[in-house]
Amino acid sequence: MTEKAQNSKKDHRKDQILNAALNVIIRKGYSDCRMDDIVSEANLSKGAIYWYYKSKKEIFLSLVNHWVNSFGVTLNHIVQKEQPASDQLKSLFDFFVNAYEQNPNVFKAELEFWSLSSRDEDFHSKTQKVYNEFLELIEAIIKHGVDSGEFKNLDVKVAALSIMVNIEGIVWFSLFDSEELSARHYFETITGFILSGLSKQHEGVHYE
Repeated sequence: MTEKAQNSKKDHRKDQILNAALNVIIRKGYSDCRMDDIVSEANLSKGAIYWYYKSKKEIFLSLVNHWVNSFGVTLNHIVQKEQPASDQLKSLFDFFVNAYEQNPNVFKAELEFWSLSSRDEDFHSKTQKVYNEFLELIEAIIKHGVDSGEFKNLDVKVAALSIMVNIEGIVWFSLFDSEELSARHYFETITGFILSGLSKQHEGVHYE
């Protein structure tokens, strides 16, 4: 077997394990999850899983990395594209809506990681790093809009935090699965509000 084929098999096995871990954490939560649960879900031998990961904690920390790597390529591409900041923000929201519609379990699992980060330093450091990088990405888009004259001269960090909070609102849909309002409709509406608030064209406009 060539080195390329070996690496491909290794990546496939890791994906198999991480996808199994995601399904288990959704059903049982981190505290009640056992390595045996992941072994059963992945349909692999215990030895095969321990070859790649030495503990349950290592698997779930790797799961965070897996999502960051999967999402990061697209998110960075959005920022790097030569287009108006408003279009970049629309692309950002579209990305998360599409991700949610394809696999809402990722967002359900995010709640578990929030909980873990409050009581485990390794998870706290990992999630803090992820959120800081995501916040910096949103800040870059807003700064681009301010510098180009498309957006108002505003507090970039506060605006970025507000947008991130709205994106995190998609977790609400993963929990409650609202029948009256779709996540896509919610984000399309919120995108309009946000862009109106940021746009320099609306500067000084007051609503009664």
